[in-house]
Amino acid sequence: MSDLPAELWTHVFDLAADEDVIFSHGLPTTMAESAWFKDFFGQWALRSPQDALDLVQRRSYATKKAIVRTCKKWRSLGSEFLFRCLYFNDPARLLTLCAILDSSSAASTTTTASLGWWARRIHLTRFYANTTRGTTPESLQDALISIIRHCPNLEIFIIDWPMTGTTFGPIADALTTFTSKSLRTLHVNVPSSALPKVIWALDSLPRIFAAHIELEASTPEDDSNASDDTHLGAASDIRLRLPGLQQLALRGQIQEFVEQATGWSLPSLRHLSLNCGTRRVDLPDTLAFLAVHGERLLFLDLYSIPAMPLPRILAFCPGLTTLAFNADWRLVRADDDDDEPPLAHERLAHVGLYGLDYAFGVGFAAAHAQGDPLPAFLVTSANDRTLQALCVRERFPALRRVRVLSRSLLVDLDKENGPAEEGGGMARWDRWWEACDRAGVRLEDCTGAQLGELPQDPPESESEEEDDEEDEEVGEWNITIPPMQSEGGGTQLDELRRLLDECRAMEAGRDEDYMFNNPAAMAMFPDIPPVASGSGP
Repeated sequence: MSDLPAELWTHVFDLAADEDVIFSHGLPTTMAESAWFKDFFGQWALRSPQDALDLVQRRSYATKKAIVRTCKKWRSLGSEFLFRCLYFNDPARLLTLCAILDSSSAASTTTTASLGWWARRIHLTRFYANTTRGTTPESLQDALISIIRHCPNLEIFIIDWPMTGTTFGPIADALTTFTSKSLRTLHVNVPSSALPKVIWALDSLPRIFAAHIELEASTPEDDSNASDDTHLGAASDIRLRLPGLQQLALRGQIQEFVEQATGWSLPSLRHLSLNCGTRRVDLPDTLAFLAVHGERLLFLDLYSIPAMPLPRILAFCPGLTTLAFNADWRLVRADDDDDEPPLAHERLAHVGLYGLDYAFGVGFAAAHAQGDPLPAFLVTSANDRTLQALCVRERFPALRRVRVLSRSLLVDLDKENGPAEEGGGMARWDRWWEACDRAGVRLEDCTGAQLGELPQDPPESESEEEDDEEDEEVGEWNITIPPMQSEGGGTQLDELRRLLDECRAMEAGRDEDYMFNNPAAMAMFPDIPPVASGSGP
């Protein structure tokens, strides 16, 4: 095995790292499946697709750690993989990485020899800055800008925590300056006063494939350099052309963004998500946007508390195959309105339903309904009519799946062991099940299982107890990752994983007297001890 060429080893390591999902330019949608797991207290809980993606990154990092710990040859060939995906939940590591990339760039004779050359994804998950460790917002901003400067091949940039307007501006400038030709995916959370900077950034990223923009209400600090939340200045005159943008997700205070994007050129847009949160006023003009861009859409995700005119929305989207909306909207009334088109669509195959908190008589909504039953009656009546309309074959001839999207509702159903008899929850579930069965529609929960199939503890046996002990020794990396939506898909390479397990066993018996060739890079990974001085596997 030691005689294999370096190119073959690199290919093997690439397969073993199993990073297809990590480097997919598309972002998980609301229709991506959640998964059951046992929490710290031994109770069933649900893992969101975003949490699953975080676990994929952690698992991939554990595999790459095992590779570089095996021997000198594997370390020299596999070190680049440690820098391809930069995932952080500890802000102090940003400062360490910044120093490493500065040192690597200074010591490299060419750009391709620096460690930042390999970086394709930067993902900062939510955290709280610890000023005692020097992680002030200003220091994090400077470090992140420096890191971006060293990553000319960066394709995916995700920050889950909210940035202030003054922070996003310099970071956006760095992205547009150093990654305009490579960046494909952008996920940021900024105040609404930073909308002009978002527009300018998108204008400088013509190759963007997926954009997720969260616009939160501005604070006085964010508005210090702006006259009001919606003041766009020169950005209001920009008519963007984003020929490669296929996925656009907007959340929060998005009215002004949608209004501006209505006039943009988005010829490749196929996936659209509009989430207004808890806002009841200043909602986006969805109809105007879809009148321009709806004809080519395949996926549409709409969430707001006030009802949207869904029949007219569907009329603007003839090619739609997947739709998610709030099932608590009053869409279907007992009396037909001649001015409104019917709730119908010829090509719609998959429907996701938000809401439904009152439908099955469980959880906090059920307790609230006991004291005030009228709101629950109105909402569940709307739920029933919507479900009945979806199950009319003449209206939705292509429909194959209806999925209940609420994870909290599914957890409440698990705690109560199913719908409640009181309040008609069980009767409603029976009616819905029979209606879907007659129409040939699969009624699912957010895990992709049929609604009503709750997780069950398997019977314990001696062999299972032994397996549990082994799992505790292996650690959290054996957690099953649910399937994710991605462009290229992922491949689980069991044979390579067994090979890595054997290498871990070999490494456990070695003398650890070898120091990594790049001591500066080892500071980035303090939990990786030195490897043995053997010549190869």
